[in-house]
Amino acid sequence: MTTQRQIRQLIPAHATSDGDGVKIQRVAGFNNTAFSPFLMMDELKSDQKADYVGGFPPHPHRGIETLTYMMKGHFQHRDHMGNVGELRSGGAQWMAAGRGVIHSEMPIMEEGDLHGFQIWINQPAKNKMQPAKYFDFQPETITEYVGKDSGLFRILAGEIEIDDELQQGPLTDTGVPLSVTDWRTQAGQQVTIGTPAHYNMMLFVYQGEIQLGGQRVNQGEMALLTLGESASLIANKDSGVLLFVGEPINEPVVHYGPFVMNSMAEIEQAVRDYNQGVFETY
Repeated sequence: MTTQRQIRQLIPAHATSDGDGVKIQRVAGFNNTAFSPFLMMDELKSDQKADYVGGFPPHPHRGIETLTYMMKGHFQHRDHMGNVGELRSGGAQWMAAGRGVIHSEMPIMEEGDLHGFQIWINQPAKNKMQPAKYFDFQPETITEYVGKDSGLFRILAGEIEIDDELQQGPLTDTGVPLSVTDWRTQAGQQVTIGTPAHYNMMLFVYQGEIQLGGQRVNQGEMALLTLGESASLIANKDSGVLLFVGEPINEPVVHYGPFVMNSMAEIEQAVRDYNQGVFETY
């Protein structure tokens, strides 16, 4: 028999703001080993222009990957390397900051609903000083799989086993093996997700309510799961859930603002490099 994952911890998202006053709901796990290789997830959701119109003006990163998924709304990415990408409803974009990148993410929309997520992924030490990379994935390139009795799955990154069927998303260049999947399901539907036993798994309910092992996960909660070979999920209501699975990075994590490195000395060097204009030379 396969080992079933259970819920080890529930973390409610908390309200905060970032960029130029953009209102978000955040779940952070920089120092939580059960989160690795993921670091943080921000949910952006509003129908009020004032909550998002300021966007995220130019700012630096080093040592992380970001995966931004826009369910509703339009943003534009620009970076110092000359990349420009429009993030449309249903699409995603990925950036590996490596040794350094300066980028902005600004709303193109003037009104209407905004709903999206930005996920921070740690980079292993061997990748933290590599050249930056950027790719965007338009809505039509996102892998979609419809299960017989489980709902719709939009696979953004990596491979995931859904009811014994292996599915792969368009993003495969992450520093460690991982998958990110959007599961949209109706009340009463259920699914079994197969996973490598030593990978971490967590899920965030952005709509509705699901249960795992008899324990409920409500809208706005991140559930960190125990290790195991599979997770059986049931939707108590019509629900939307982000599924995260990944190989943990067993290295020290030191976080300071937009920089995530392995030591405070490396953080101090990142700050000096940015202040001295080194990032612009990459």
